[in-house]
Amino acid sequence: MKTYEMLYVLDASLSDEAKDAFETKFTDIISANGKVTSVEKWGVKKLAYPINYKQDGYYVLIAFEAEPQAVKELDRIAGLSSEVLRRLITKK
Repeated sequence: MKTYEMLYVLDASLSDEAKDAFETKFTDIISANGKVTSVEKWGVKKLAYPINYKQDGYYVLIAFEAEPQAVKELDRIAGLSSEVLRRLITKK
């Protein structure tokens, strides 16, 4: 298994329960084929430029170990969600 990091930005106007639901969904996908090392909630920050007319975003960084097919599935699921403004998965 290889080590990855995923940084994603959610719509800041979501409720806390919805933000936690996204974190749970992503960590469950990772845990099915790997292991979550750490989850850092950076909180609400101002975006560098407006995305879908939104000025603020909720940032979360997840460090994990997984197989490449799990990373593809994670990227696919994150891309389907309209609440996820941006995502980036990098190999560490």
